[in-house]
Amino acid sequence: PKPNYSLHRALRQRKMPPLAVACRPRLTPVTARHARARSARGVTSSNPSCAPASSAIRQSSLQCRPRVGPRISVTPETRRCRSSVRRVRAVSPAAVSASGDAAVTETENHPILGQILAGITVSLAMVPESLAFTFVAGVSPIVGLHAAALMGLCTAVFGAQPGVISGAAGATAVVFAPLVASHGVEYLFAAVLLAGAIQLAAGAARLGKLIRLVPNTCMIGFVNGLAIVIAGAQLGTFRGLAGAALWQQIGLTLLTALLIKTLAHDRLRKVWPKQIPAPLAAIVIVTVLVNVLAPDFFALAKTVGDVAAVAGTLPVLHLPDVPLTFGTLRVIAPFAASVAAVGLIETLLTQQLVDETLETRTSTHREVTAQGVGNVVCGLFGSMGGCAMIGQSVIHVQAGGRTMVSGVTCALAILAYVTFGSGVIQRVPIAALTGTMACLVVDIFDWESFSRSRKIPKTDACVIGLVTLVTVVTNLAIAVFAGVVLSALGFAWKSAKKVNVTRVVENYVAVYKLNGPLFFGSVSAFREAVDACFQNETQKTVALDFSQSKLWDSSALVAVDDAASKMESSGVAVTLRYLSPDCATLLKKAGDLVEVRVGADPVYQVATDYGEIDLARARQGRKTFVKLEPWQKEALLRQTSKYKLFNSVRRGEARDE
Repeated sequence: PKPNYSLHRALRQRKMPPLAVACRPRLTPVTARHARARSARGVTSSNPSCAPASSAIRQSSLQCRPRVGPRISVTPETRRCRSSVRRVRAVSPAAVSASGDAAVTETENHPILGQILAGITVSLAMVPESLAFTFVAGVSPIVGLHAAALMGLCTAVFGAQPGVISGAAGATAVVFAPLVASHGVEYLFAAVLLAGAIQLAAGAARLGKLIRLVPNTCMIGFVNGLAIVIAGAQLGTFRGLAGAALWQQIGLTLLTALLIKTLAHDRLRKVWPKQIPAPLAAIVIVTVLVNVLAPDFFALAKTVGDVAAVAGTLPVLHLPDVPLTFGTLRVIAPFAASVAAVGLIETLLTQQLVDETLETRTSTHREVTAQGVGNVVCGLFGSMGGCAMIGQSVIHVQAGGRTMVSGVTCALAILAYVTFGSGVIQRVPIAALTGTMACLVVDIFDWESFSRSRKIPKTDACVIGLVTLVTVVTNLAIAVFAGVVLSALGFAWKSAKKVNVTRVVENYVAVYKLNGPLFFGSVSAFREAVDACFQNETQKTVALDFSQSKLWDSSALVAVDDAASKMESSGVAVTLRYLSPDCATLLKKAGDLVEVRVGADPVYQVATDYGEIDLARARQGRKTFVKLEPWQKEALLRQTSKYKLFNSVRRGEARDE
């Protein structure tokens, strides 16, 4: 047989995906000596039964065929084909994670050096933020740094998304501030421990999937509001400065931002090493400029050491020194529940943002469990706890952090700063970190939301504005809840407008065909439409057709009951078509008016309270329609008698005519 030159040409032009390559195998029998030699080199044999274990991945992707003809001649084309096939990389099924909502497979190789540098970069950005949030909560700076290290380490090891960075966040610090002011720091540790236990319970119950109910408009408003909050926090670094100190702070901030944007520009990506993140390089350059090249000129530059002392020790086991009474639980429970909710919401939204950036999908309940583990550890080691930090997570991703190595490096770097590296980290200019956060604000704010607000529905635009405003004024949890409620009300209002009734006559039966969902919001429109059709009704039999409609809740059931009762009281025979067994079981007045159509009736549940008898009936009715239940048989008998009577009357009228 002749070589398949079209396949060779496609391989050379890279037009075929790597996992879809079908290569013509070797067509000669493999001797035992050749098989042993190929097995020692890890090369796939043409016979799947004698393939070595190391070639299982390649064997699964390259489907080889048995020998069907003589040996083909070795030409440059076939040699290039074989070399191309050797370069094909397949993903092992074992590499696909089966936990949680989805699996993430990575085919790229991430150098360890790049991951370590990414972790160091984000650790430098976390130090001033953690120090600032400790002042908000009213605790020692070491407590915040320990929380950043412990939370980052636990979430990096147990979390689902390696790109998410957790630490002492401002959202949790604001909630804990009143507790620390009124009862002391020991109650803070107990509340953190309880919040972690609540998050562990939420992870075990897989409540992380509820983040799907948060619409994309809430996500945009959350990111915009958080960008404004971060920008406002950076303005605090300029307070108390005047004259030359203020201008030096502004100049160093602008210099850092300019270096980051320059090094990250597309034209310099081919020259600048990918392993060195642009923010880290900018921070190092500004630090060297202030402390080595021109220390006298920048003598008034504000550094990390001017904010707070970073030196300390490693965290040690410290159980909360609080009385184990119901009164203590009553004090810390509201704060713990609030922190658990705020932390999970911010964490899951940050995880969604990172997933969209990296075009992956990770397990939500695993990330929730990791947050619970981190807060429990923080509570046991005397730290303030925290959650995911969206700003640091974005910096981490932009710096190239993709694996657990970068997250662990970040946590270990913070511990190193606290123990023996405090002398170095305290000399880092605050302006360098402020410039890094300023670039972050510019990057994460959705500037297109202004122009998009004119094109999207008004409800969505209002949700974006509301969530942004509430995030800035109050906190994240209230903002997200407000956005979800407004989105749900807007959806219900739009769905309520889609209900309409069309009247047709089929075999002397007036059929009211309902279109649209029937629920609490559309009940009024349903009643008005049915009354308008029934007002001038001339037929003696009416059928309500629900083939294009569904009953969603108990309000819809009550509306159908009332409509059927009203028609029957007017002397009109009523039947209900295409209802699920649940609907037929739960209808109190019109349940015996349901037409049973074997194989045509839909099957769905109704959002209402089910009694034990109703549950048993509905459960049996959903199994099959071939074996009719007693109520179905009675309905069929009544329908048959009605139609017989109607047909006899119609035949009598025809004879009279």
